Amino acid sequence: MYKIIPFLFSPLLASAWTPASTEGSDYLAAESLEILTNVVNNGSLAEHLVTLGVSQTCNISKAVVRREYSNLSDDEKLEYTAAVQCLMSLPAKVSPHLVPGAKSRYDDFVATHINQTDFIHQNGPFLFWHRLFMWTFEQTLRDECGYTGYLPYWNYGKSAEDILNSPYFDGSETSQGGNGVYQEHNDTVITPLVTIPSETGGGCITGPYANNMANISATEPFFSGVKTGELFAYEPRCIRRDISTNLAQSWATDNYTVDQLTNPDFQTDFGAFQNQLDNVGSNTNGRWPLHLYGHYAMNGDPGGDFYNSPNEPMFWLNHANIDRLWWIWQNQKPIDRAFMINGTMTTGNEPPSADATMEDIIDMGDYVGGSSAIKHHVSTVAGQYCYIYL
Repeated sequence: MYKIIPFLFSPLLASAWTPASTEGSDYLAAESLEILTNVVNNGSLAEHLVTLGVSQTCNISKAVVRREYSNLSDDEKLEYTAAVQCLMSLPAKVSPHLVPGAKSRYDDFVATHINQTDFIHQNGPFLFWHRLFMWTFEQTLRDECGYTGYLPYWNYGKSAEDILNSPYFDGSETSQGGNGVYQEHNDTVITPLVTIPSETGGGCITGPYANNMANISATEPFFSGVKTGELFAYEPRCIRRDISTNLAQSWATDNYTVDQLTNPDFQTDFGAFQNQLDNVGSNTNGRWPLHLYGHYAMNGDPGGDFYNSPNEPMFWLNHANIDRLWWIWQNQKPIDRAFMINGTMTTGNEPPSADATMEDIIDMGDYVGGSSAIKHHVSTVAGQYCYIYL
């Protein structure tokens, strides 16, 4: 087993920071946990899930807990980051003939996401696939790098008012990396209606991941100066960020999370909820969806490359929060919403494909998550899962 080694660099001093209130979404999360606990304890969830052959034996009192990153102790933050860096130092398991750019165990996860991006976004498997992906990453940190904790999440509203000085991005040794060093660059144009203004970063990040490389070539970059490479080629480069205070203050305050979870327009069925969470949004019509905010808040490379995005360290905290939002929504009505699914098997139904069902298979390949039916990923306390959010 890999031994976690403390960082060997001088930490940057963190600036004073006051988290914005997330009282609204925290209340909904506590309410969902209470409802979930009741249906687990009285057996009604297990009775419902078994109708499709899904087991439910997890006891809430014994479930592991995923916590908000800023609520972790400094030692817990350091241990998490050291475990991520451990994966970045272990050899890849995928064949170099298949993915020449995969040099580390961490790259196995990046390559898997690149390979399946066109089948796991804006479609039926989206939330289910990422739930398994995140859980597998968490287990790999524990099994191969000796990590003793669980995957933290990023509650966007906490950092919305002062994102650069937040404990996620302040550049200290306990952060998930700082902003990029200033480098002149253009605005990021994603579509004719979606533009992220350039701000104070643009270059290589500071903090604990400053010396870690994104190894696999860019696939569909939007960030200034980044070129598309040959698929899966080895093109090492630093991780770049231009953290967007504009997006954070405009689209990530807690009221947007509460609206996602309570607005009647998004509660009619699973499709309405997921489409709002995962649509493309625009600057002038509607709003930025929270899933895309979590990616493009970093406004960089590879974070702004939807294929390569797991090479951005905040990918894991972002998607843990997306899973948490789904968890909150599901557990407002855990029986009714257990087997809800919406969408086809391809991104935006391009090319056209069949509607996704509970029996369709998620297959991540041999090096990450294996294969299983979607129905086994409907609950964080069923099947192989036994975790909750606090």
